[in-house]
Amino acid sequence: MHWLLYAFISAGASAVTAILAKVGVEGVPSTLATAIRTAVVLVVVWMMVFALNEQRAIPALSKRSVVFLVLSGIATGAAWFAYFRALQLGPASRVAPIDKLSLPLTILLASLWLGEPLSWRLVAGVILMTTGALLTIV
Repeated sequence: MHWLLYAFISAGASAVTAILAKVGVEGVPSTLATAIRTAVVLVVVWMMVFALNEQRAIPALSKRSVVFLVLSGIATGAAWFAYFRALQLGPASRVAPIDKLSLPLTILLASLWLGEPLSWRLVAGVILMTTGALLTIV
């Protein structure tokens, strides 16, 4: 499948996640809610690893890849803790757009650290999306 299709599936799943999490976090400590969500993700993803027979690649993992994947996992955990707490305290319709401010940050970091190019169209789109997200909090 093309990366764009997966990106749209991710966007749709993220939208549903926000609504389900908002309902699920009611009356539940946000850290406990994050732990439950994480446990489910852990089980489902390992089931997929074995279903696709990808566990064979474990011995070939480089130390560098493992370090960066662990760091990514730590960042994901921090994001999920903050996201669930934000959903507990605020409306999903305002939390989700602010959460998506990760978009301009990702593009900036990708340009600085990975050397990915910035086009005027990309920059204009990010400015519009950022403006839209910021408009949700005023």
